[in-house]
Amino acid sequence: MAISGIQAFLEILADFNVKYIFGNPGTSELPLNDALVGDDRFQYILGLQEIPVMAMADGFSMASRTLGVVSLHISCGLGNAMGMLYNAYREGTPLLVTAGQQDRRLQFEEPILGGDMVSVARPWTKWSVEVNRVEDLPVAVRRAAQTALTPPTGPVFMSLPMDVQMEISDALDLSPIRLPDVRVRPPLAALQQAAHVLRSANNPGILAGSRVTEADAMCELVDVAELLGAPVMTESGTTHGRLAFPADHPLNGQGLPLWSPEVRKRLEEFDVLLVVGMDLLRQYVYHEPSRAIPESIRLVHIDEDPWQLGKNYPVEVGVTGHTKVTLGELAQELTNSFSDEQSAAISARTARHVAAHEAARNALRSQIAAQQHLRPLTPLGLMGALSRILPDDVAVIEEAVTTTNTTFERLGVLKNTTGYFGHRGWGLGWGLGCTIGAKLAWPDRPVLGLLGEGAATYGIQGLWSAAHYNIPVTFVICNNACYQILKIGAKGIQLPNAMVERYEGLDLRNPEIDYVSLAKSFGVEAHRINDPDELSERVGESLRGNRLQLFDVPIARETPGRLNYG
Repeated sequence: MAISGIQAFLEILADFNVKYIFGNPGTSELPLNDALVGDDRFQYILGLQEIPVMAMADGFSMASRTLGVVSLHISCGLGNAMGMLYNAYREGTPLLVTAGQQDRRLQFEEPILGGDMVSVARPWTKWSVEVNRVEDLPVAVRRAAQTALTPPTGPVFMSLPMDVQMEISDALDLSPIRLPDVRVRPPLAALQQAAHVLRSANNPGILAGSRVTEADAMCELVDVAELLGAPVMTESGTTHGRLAFPADHPLNGQGLPLWSPEVRKRLEEFDVLLVVGMDLLRQYVYHEPSRAIPESIRLVHIDEDPWQLGKNYPVEVGVTGHTKVTLGELAQELTNSFSDEQSAAISARTARHVAAHEAARNALRSQIAAQQHLRPLTPLGLMGALSRILPDDVAVIEEAVTTTNTTFERLGVLKNTTGYFGHRGWGLGWGLGCTIGAKLAWPDRPVLGLLGEGAATYGIQGLWSAAHYNIPVTFVICNNACYQILKIGAKGIQLPNAMVERYEGLDLRNPEIDYVSLAKSFGVEAHRINDPDELSERVGESLRGNRLQLFDVPIARETPGRLNYG
């Protein structure tokens, strides 16, 4: 059958059950958009700028655990999208990112908009390629999908010249994408050694990251934690990602602090740490001591990617294997292998950790209660109001770290933790589009986006896509009219003017942005709310009613000291 290159591209994706293509088109992408006319196998999700386009695809892919497909407009569109591509790279999101390229017959003329996009995308992708023969296009699509979806997962990039997209051929191999089974078992000797080290620990702890949830390994992690009587601590708020452990489990040790001195203090009680599904460690700001993990701690590290093992900290045992399979087999190795004395010690330390965690939750509840009367709302006042009304199956996307501060997790109010998404790459503008993409993946789950007003402005055009396609998500803008994280950071490194509350370029005032009017201009119902009870009522109604709404909530504008938790 004679078909064009772009038709072959769509045939292979349709066979792979790709439903959505997220894009912002230009001339070099018109063959794709033209081919999509009347093709009901796909829904093209138009974004008005590349930041929300990429963020929507990112959220959809992370929530659905499928390939996200993105179409960008040549060099300028790729340039606009690079911050969100960096996020996806840091998250390991399996995205197939494409951009049209100028016709090959024009390339010697250095045509307008053309450029070396392959080199631009390469640092933040697993594979970056320009397809220069129509016969190679099907092979490239299959290779791209497999590369994106096999561990370590991540984005790939394909540059598609216009003439390759339009060229007709009857010699195209439309074989389907077939992925290998990546559930690789760990080496038995390494697994047994890991079990021995953990079994002999006096006070083990567990550090767990996003890849636990992405490998559907939370239940196996729960089994291991309960067998060891070990608290499970998740990644710091600056790289928090997905929740690896049930928020309401008694052994949830909450997130690590943000900075190395506090991380070190938090971990110093442990003699052995099991590390699974996380990068150890990706810190945000340099502090002394720079080594966040005390040298006395022995590390057992499990990951699907050997690159992560011993990368920054030497390990006692490194185990390469699929996260779900390896944790399951580790639990089997640990079951019934403890002496009576060890079992008694496990029971005692379990009780100690559970009591400490409940005391921390009670202290946080008391803090929230003490601040409910303050106006404007404090970050804890806002989060407390929302914590009262979260549906059990809610999905929460957070891009307001100085407000959210993992409060939902610390309170234990997230009942279905598969739906939690925290920032990992820190290219701003991600949260709004990610919220929309997650809702496309989970149409039957309520989805809440908690956004800082500064971060929201980077990707605010995504509101039009939510309205245009009637995607019913609830947004809450945590509005302190400044880049609060930067003020806190400036204080943290003791810059002289920051210490006396003087800042340049960090306030969003004179004029303040009217998010209610801005949202309405994109077709989204919006309200400004100052009272916590009204906030609880309105957001609860919006989530239960599956409505598209935005709530702008003024919060306290004083800059706190060193932000921390844990």
